Amino acid sequence: MSEVFTKSMARNIYYGGSVFFFLLFLALTFDTSNAFPERDHRENITPQVAQGKAIWEENDCIGCHTLLGEGAYYAPELGNVYKRFGNNKEAIKGFIKSRPVNGIPGRRSMPQFNLTEEELDAIAEFLKWTSEINTANWPPNIQG
Repeated sequence: MSEVFTKSMARNIYYGGSVFFFLLFLALTFDTSNAFPERDHRENITPQVAQGKAIWEENDCIGCHTLLGEGAYYAPELGNVYKRFGNNKEAIKGFIKSRPVNGIPGRRSMPQFNLTEEELDAIAEFLKWTSEINTANWPPNIQG
């Protein structure tokens, strides 16, 4: 290789790299768009799941928790909480009802939202639905 780096060499590297990464971007976009139909489970949305999502939003749960990696990191990830609680909606409902636990110094505590039994069923069903989303094994561990 010559010791002189010319403008034409720099231009060729720039254009070659641009074309390479543009083609890589197109290939990854194509692969992602082909994978989405296999991972989609919107047909499983029931009125109860929709009601649970509305309750999730009304109570600003995402202000403390993450859901599938999105949201605040103050409290635990809830995208896989159904699996962490042993695939048991009653355990989730019982946990929400038992909040807040006071008396543990330095520990964060979830507030009591005083949800009705119907609202608890809906939020548990919503959390069950989110745990069934194919996230390509994300988060990498069950604790989120």
